Amino acid sequence: MKRVAVFLLCLAALALVLYPIVWLISASLTPVEDLVANLRSLFPGRVTIDGYAGALEGAGGESFWTFLGNSTIVASGAVIGNVVSCSLAAYAFARLRFRLSGPLFAFALVTIMLPAHVTLIPQYVVFQRLEMIDTFVPLILPKLLATDAFFVFLMVQFMRGIPRELDEAAKIDGCGPIRSYRYVVLPLSRPAMVTTAIFTFIWTWNDFFSQLIYLSSTENYTIPMGLRLFIDQTSSSSYGPMFAMSVLSLVPIGLFFLAFQRFLVAGVATTGLKG
Repeated sequence: MKRVAVFLLCLAALALVLYPIVWLISASLTPVEDLVANLRSLFPGRVTIDGYAGALEGAGGESFWTFLGNSTIVASGAVIGNVVSCSLAAYAFARLRFRLSGPLFAFALVTIMLPAHVTLIPQYVVFQRLEMIDTFVPLILPKLLATDAFFVFLMVQFMRGIPRELDEAAKIDGCGPIRSYRYVVLPLSRPAMVTTAIFTFIWTWNDFFSQLIYLSSTENYTIPMGLRLFIDQTSSSSYGPMFAMSVLSLVPIGLFFLAFQRFLVAGVATTGLKG
Protein backbone atom coordinates (compact mmCIF):
# COMPACT_ATOMS: atom_id res chain seq x y z
CA MET A 1 0.00 0.00 0.00
CA LYS A 2 2.87 2.35 0.70
CA ARG A 3 4.30 1.73 -2.77
CA VAL A 4 0.91 2.35 -4.36
CA ALA A 5 0.50 5.57 -2.38
CA VAL A 6 3.97 6.78 -3.39
CA PHE A 7 3.28 5.84 -7.01
CA LEU A 8 -0.01 7.76 -7.03
CA LEU A 9 1.65 10.74 -5.37
CA CYS A 10 4.36 10.76 -8.05
CA LEU A 11 1.71 10.57 -10.77
CA ALA A 12 -0.13 13.52 -9.23
CA ALA A 13 3.09 15.56 -9.06
CA LEU A 14 3.90 14.62 -12.66
CA ALA A 15 0.44 15.69 -13.83
CA LEU A 16 0.81 18.99 -11.99
CA VAL A 17 4.17 19.67 -13.63
CA LEU A 18 3.11 18.62 -17.13
CA TYR A 19 -0.26 20.38 -17.11
CA PRO A 20 1.08 23.77 -18.35
CA ILE A 21 3.01 22.12 -21.18
CA VAL A 22 0.05 19.99 -22.26
CA TRP A 23 -2.22 23.03 -22.13
CA LEU A 24 0.25 25.05 -24.20
CA ILE A 25 0.44 22.37 -26.89
CA SER A 26 -3.34 22.05 -26.92
CA ALA A 27 -3.78 25.83 -27.15
CA SER A 28 -1.37 26.01 -30.08
CA LEU A 29 -3.59 23.56 -32.01
CA THR A 30 -6.90 25.21 -31.07
CA PRO A 31 -8.59 27.93 -33.16
CA VAL A 32 -8.50 31.30 -31.42
CA GLU A 33 -12.27 31.61 -31.14
CA ASP A 34 -12.52 28.19 -29.46
CA LEU A 35 -9.58 28.96 -27.18
CA VAL A 36 -11.12 32.15 -25.85
CA ALA A 37 -14.46 30.40 -25.28
CA ASN A 38 -12.96 27.52 -23.27
CA LEU A 39 -9.60 28.26 -21.67
CA ARG A 40 -9.62 25.24 -19.35
CA SER A 41 -10.00 22.56 -21.98
CA LEU A 42 -6.98 20.32 -22.56
CA PHE A 43 -8.36 18.70 -25.70
CA PRO A 44 -9.24 20.96 -28.63
CA GLY A 45 -12.60 20.35 -30.25
CA ARG A 46 -11.14 21.42 -33.57
CA VAL A 47 -7.51 21.06 -34.57
CA THR A 48 -5.73 23.60 -36.73
CA ILE A 49 -2.11 24.30 -37.64
CA ASP A 50 -2.72 27.91 -38.62
CA GLY A 51 -0.93 29.00 -35.46
CA TYR A 52 2.26 27.21 -36.51
CA ALA A 53 2.04 28.72 -39.98
CA GLY A 54 1.79 32.17 -38.43
CA ALA A 55 4.61 31.39 -36.02
CA LEU A 56 6.96 30.39 -38.85
CA GLU A 57 6.11 33.60 -40.67
CA GLY A 58 7.20 35.48 -37.58
CA ALA A 59 6.39 39.05 -36.65
CA GLY A 60 7.79 42.52 -37.14
CA GLY A 61 8.98 41.65 -40.62
CA GLU A 62 11.24 38.84 -39.37
CA SER A 63 10.61 35.10 -39.58
CA PHE A 64 10.81 32.56 -36.79
CA TRP A 65 14.10 31.27 -38.21
CA THR A 66 15.68 34.69 -37.64
CA PHE A 67 14.66 34.65 -33.99
CA LEU A 68 15.81 31.04 -33.67
CA GLY A 69 19.21 31.80 -35.18
CA ASN A 70 19.73 34.81 -32.91
CA SER A 71 18.77 32.81 -29.83
CA THR A 72 21.13 30.02 -30.87
CA ILE A 73 24.04 32.44 -31.28
CA VAL A 74 23.44 34.11 -27.91
CA ALA A 75 22.84 30.86 -26.00
CA SER A 76 25.82 29.08 -27.60
CA GLY A 77 28.14 31.99 -26.87
CA ALA A 78 26.92 32.15 -23.27
CA VAL A 79 27.42 28.41 -22.76
CA ILE A 80 30.93 28.40 -24.20
CA GLY A 81 31.88 31.53 -22.29
CA ASN A 82 30.57 30.29 -18.94
CA VAL A 83 32.06 26.81 -19.23
CA VAL A 84 35.52 28.07 -20.21
CA SER A 85 35.81 31.13 -17.98
CA CYS A 86 34.13 29.66 -14.89
CA SER A 87 36.22 26.48 -15.10
CA LEU A 88 39.42 28.52 -15.34
CA ALA A 89 38.46 30.70 -12.38
CA ALA A 90 37.38 27.66 -10.36
CA TYR A 91 40.65 25.87 -11.12
CA ALA A 92 42.59 28.87 -9.83
CA PHE A 93 40.59 29.06 -6.59
CA ALA A 94 40.45 25.31 -5.99
CA ARG A 95 43.86 24.02 -7.07
CA LEU A 96 46.34 26.92 -7.09
CA ARG A 97 47.82 28.78 -4.15
CA PHE A 98 48.26 32.51 -4.51
CA ARG A 99 48.01 35.60 -2.37
CA LEU A 100 44.49 36.84 -1.46
CA SER A 101 42.85 33.78 -2.99
CA GLY A 102 40.52 33.45 0.02
CA PRO A 103 39.30 37.08 0.05
CA LEU A 104 38.89 37.11 -3.71
CA PHE A 105 36.81 33.94 -3.62
CA ALA A 106 34.71 35.36 -0.79
CA PHE A 107 34.19 38.55 -2.79
CA ALA A 108 33.06 36.46 -5.77
CA LEU A 109 30.51 34.69 -3.57
CA VAL A 110 29.20 38.02 -2.28
CA THR A 111 28.32 39.02 -5.83
CA ILE A 112 25.79 36.18 -5.91
CA MET A 113 23.65 38.15 -3.45
CA LEU A 114 24.01 41.34 -5.48
CA PRO A 115 20.85 42.09 -7.51
CA ALA A 116 21.45 42.28 -11.25
CA HIS A 117 19.63 45.62 -11.37
CA VAL A 118 22.43 47.24 -9.36
CA THR A 119 25.01 46.64 -12.08
CA LEU A 120 22.63 47.08 -15.00
CA ILE A 121 23.10 50.83 -15.49
CA PRO A 122 26.94 50.83 -15.21
CA GLN A 123 27.17 47.93 -17.66
CA TYR A 124 24.80 49.64 -20.07
CA VAL A 125 26.85 52.84 -19.94
CA VAL A 126 30.06 50.89 -20.64
CA PHE A 127 28.62 49.07 -23.64
CA GLN A 128 26.99 52.25 -24.91
CA ARG A 129 30.30 54.11 -24.90
CA LEU A 130 31.88 51.16 -26.69
CA GLU A 131 29.05 51.38 -29.27
CA MET A 132 28.00 47.78 -28.67
CA ILE A 133 24.32 48.39 -27.98
CA ASP A 134 21.94 46.49 -30.30
CA THR A 135 24.52 43.73 -30.78
CA PHE A 136 25.03 40.33 -29.19
CA VAL A 137 28.27 41.41 -27.52
CA PRO A 138 26.69 42.69 -24.24
CA LEU A 139 24.89 39.36 -23.88
CA ILE A 140 27.94 37.16 -24.54
CA LEU A 141 31.02 39.13 -23.43
CA PRO A 142 30.24 39.08 -19.66
CA LYS A 143 30.04 35.28 -19.83
CA LEU A 144 33.65 35.20 -21.02
CA LEU A 145 34.74 36.98 -17.83
CA ALA A 146 33.38 34.47 -15.27
CA THR A 147 30.74 36.88 -14.00
CA ASP A 148 28.37 34.07 -12.92
CA ALA A 149 29.79 33.41 -9.46
CA PHE A 150 27.27 30.64 -8.83
CA PHE A 151 28.86 28.42 -11.47
CA VAL A 152 32.35 29.33 -10.23
CA PHE A 153 31.33 28.20 -6.75
CA LEU A 154 29.80 25.01 -8.18
CA MET A 155 33.00 24.08 -10.00
CA VAL A 156 35.22 25.04 -7.08
CA GLN A 157 33.35 22.68 -4.77
CA PHE A 158 33.58 19.90 -7.35
CA MET A 159 37.28 20.41 -8.09
CA ARG A 160 38.13 20.41 -4.40
CA GLY A 161 36.89 16.83 -4.28
CA ILE A 162 39.44 15.69 -6.86
CA PRO A 163 42.50 14.15 -5.13
CA ARG A 164 45.52 16.44 -5.16
CA GLU A 165 47.75 13.42 -5.67
CA LEU A 166 46.74 13.60 -9.34
CA ASP A 167 48.18 17.11 -9.58
CA GLU A 168 51.38 16.00 -7.93
CA ALA A 169 51.69 13.04 -10.29
CA ALA A 170 51.11 15.33 -13.28
CA LYS A 171 53.75 17.74 -11.93
CA ILE A 172 56.27 14.90 -11.67
CA ASP A 173 55.53 14.04 -15.31
CA GLY A 174 56.37 17.62 -16.30
CA CYS A 175 52.90 19.18 -16.45
CA GLY A 176 52.51 22.80 -15.45
CA PRO A 177 49.28 24.39 -14.16
CA ILE A 178 47.81 24.80 -17.66
CA ARG A 179 48.50 21.22 -18.76
CA SER A 180 47.33 19.90 -15.40
CA TYR A 181 44.10 21.84 -15.88
CA ARG A 182 43.71 20.60 -19.45
CA TYR A 183 44.55 16.93 -19.02
CA VAL A 184 43.78 16.14 -15.36
CA VAL A 185 41.20 18.44 -13.77
CA LEU A 186 39.10 19.32 -16.80
CA PRO A 187 38.18 15.74 -17.83
CA LEU A 188 37.29 14.85 -14.23
CA SER A 189 35.12 17.97 -13.89
CA ARG A 190 32.81 17.03 -16.74
CA PRO A 191 29.70 16.64 -14.51
CA ALA A 192 30.06 20.17 -13.14
CA MET A 193 30.75 21.55 -16.61
CA VAL A 194 27.70 19.80 -18.08
CA THR A 195 25.54 21.15 -15.25
CA THR A 196 26.86 24.63 -15.96
CA ALA A 197 26.18 24.25 -19.67
CA ILE A 198 22.61 23.01 -19.15
CA PHE A 199 21.56 25.76 -16.74
CA THR A 200 23.35 28.47 -18.71
CA PHE A 201 21.61 27.41 -21.91
CA ILE A 202 18.16 27.32 -20.30
CA TRP A 203 18.57 30.64 -18.48
CA THR A 204 19.98 32.41 -21.52
CA TRP A 205 17.42 30.92 -23.90
CA ASN A 206 14.54 32.11 -21.71
CA ASP A 207 16.10 35.44 -20.75
CA PHE A 208 13.92 38.38 -21.69
CA PHE A 209 15.04 41.26 -19.51
CA SER A 210 18.68 41.51 -20.64
CA GLN A 211 17.74 41.11 -24.29
CA LEU A 212 15.08 43.79 -23.91
CA ILE A 213 17.68 46.19 -22.57
CA TYR A 214 20.42 45.64 -25.15
CA LEU A 215 18.54 44.71 -28.34
CA SER A 216 16.45 47.24 -30.23
CA SER A 217 16.37 46.06 -33.87
CA THR A 218 13.92 43.34 -34.84
CA GLU A 219 16.55 41.59 -36.96
CA ASN A 220 18.54 41.03 -33.75
CA TYR A 221 15.59 39.87 -31.66
CA THR A 222 15.72 36.47 -30.00
CA ILE A 223 12.73 34.17 -29.46
CA PRO A 224 11.59 35.77 -26.15
CA MET A 225 11.62 39.16 -27.87
CA GLY A 226 9.89 37.74 -30.92
CA LEU A 227 7.09 36.37 -28.76
CA ARG A 228 6.49 39.87 -27.42
CA LEU A 229 5.82 41.11 -30.95
CA PHE A 230 2.69 38.95 -31.17
CA ILE A 231 1.03 40.98 -28.43
CA ASP A 232 -0.82 44.03 -29.72
CA GLN A 233 1.19 44.33 -32.90
CA THR A 234 -1.96 45.11 -34.93
CA SER A 235 -4.27 46.32 -32.11
CA SER A 236 -5.10 42.66 -31.34
CA SER A 237 -3.10 39.84 -29.81
CA SER A 238 -2.17 36.87 -32.04
CA TYR A 239 -2.57 34.12 -29.49
CA GLY A 240 -2.38 31.23 -31.94
CA PRO A 241 1.06 32.08 -33.42
CA MET A 242 2.31 33.14 -29.99
CA PHE A 243 1.43 29.78 -28.41
CA ALA A 244 2.78 27.91 -31.42
CA MET A 245 6.11 29.76 -31.26
CA SER A 246 6.23 29.06 -27.53
CA VAL A 247 5.96 25.34 -28.27
CA LEU A 248 8.65 25.56 -30.95
CA SER A 249 10.93 27.43 -28.56
CA LEU A 250 10.75 24.52 -26.11
CA VAL A 251 12.12 22.04 -28.64
CA PRO A 252 15.78 23.22 -28.56
CA ILE A 253 15.77 23.19 -24.75
CA GLY A 254 14.50 19.62 -24.68
CA LEU A 255 16.99 18.49 -27.30
CA PHE A 256 19.88 20.20 -25.51
CA PHE A 257 18.95 18.58 -22.22
CA LEU A 258 18.55 15.14 -23.77
CA ALA A 259 21.89 15.44 -25.57
CA PHE A 260 23.82 16.14 -22.34
CA GLN A 261 21.69 14.26 -19.85
CA ARG A 262 23.73 11.07 -20.15
CA PHE A 263 26.92 12.92 -19.20
CA LEU A 264 25.16 14.41 -16.18
CA VAL A 265 23.75 11.07 -15.06
CA ALA A 266 27.10 9.34 -15.63
CA GLY A 267 28.84 11.93 -13.49
CA VAL A 268 26.33 11.64 -10.67
CA ALA A 269 26.53 7.83 -10.79
CA THR A 270 30.34 7.90 -10.50
CA THR A 271 31.28 7.47 -6.85
CA GLY A 272 35.04 7.07 -7.11
CA LEU A 273 38.10 7.28 -9.29
CA LYS A 274 39.66 4.25 -10.91
CA GLY A 275 43.41 4.34 -11.01
